[in-house]
Amino acid sequence: MLTGTSRNALLFVLLSAIWGSAFMAINLGLDFFPAVTFAALRYDVAGVIMLGYAAWVADNPVPTTRSEWGQVTIGAVFLIAVYHAFLFIGQTDAEVTSAVAAVLVSLSPVLTTGFARVLLPAERLTVVGVLGLLLGLVGVVVLANPDPSNLAGQGTVSKLLVFIAAGSFAFGSVLIRRSNASLEIETLEGWAMLLGGLLMHVLALGLGESPAAIEWTTEALVALMYLSVVASALGFLIYFDLLERLGPIEINLVSYVAPVFAAISGWIFLSEGVSLATVAGFVFIFTGFLLIKRRAIQDEIRRQRGIPAAD
Repeated sequence: MLTGTSRNALLFVLLSAIWGSAFMAINLGLDFFPAVTFAALRYDVAGVIMLGYAAWVADNPVPTTRSEWGQVTIGAVFLIAVYHAFLFIGQTDAEVTSAVAAVLVSLSPVLTTGFARVLLPAERLTVVGVLGLLLGLVGVVVLANPDPSNLAGQGTVSKLLVFIAAGSFAFGSVLIRRSNASLEIETLEGWAMLLGGLLMHVLALGLGESPAAIEWTTEALVALMYLSVVASALGFLIYFDLLERLGPIEINLVSYVAPVFAAISGWIFLSEGVSLATVAGFVFIFTGFLLIKRRAIQDEIRRQRGIPAAD
């Protein structure tokens, strides 16, 4: 029988594998779906599943106050609609492999800290923290690998779209923390997924995407169901469980294990390679994260060893 530590480690690796391989599933599905329509359909399905789970476990499965609906709106706009629209559009470019997208998205915890220092008065960014934030941005530049003579070439614009997606997720996370509502996370996610999916359907129509362009193949259905049921519904359930058991510092590390699984799954299923720039960008971003979170990580290590946290 698994111990608590072994169970947490197993779930952590499983979540990293699920969320890492989701980037591969996105690239696979984009061969059959218009980009934003694909993202919208993903959250139509995932939202229904998550709301069903919220109705089962949450004390308040429906937001009732203006502040709670405000939280849902923030989540729907920034965490679901803007994030996934830019991510899926960015991944339509062959230059944005599963690994590249996963590494760019791993910048979210770094950007979250940066936005928090600006929007949350209690937060303060030290000199070392500023260095960490800058290192993360250097990682983005290394990954984008812009050509000064042709800034729109070599996938630069598409990679920047994924970077904007990561920024949207980070910004929305901070806005939700800043709000005063205390809506249960399952309820928040469920309603945000449904509303975010609706917003993406509207955006898809505005971009001229047509549902008639969808190719309903076996591969298309597998990609859609994997993203909706496994990556979104099951993935978030595992995330909620680990967040309660491990706390926000350790669970953030999922973002830095996921690119490994993104690279492996992209190589196995889509024959994608991993460039030196992708590895270098990952190193810069992860180093930036360690610098920004160094005190929290040190305190967590002390807690695990039963040593009081430093003042």
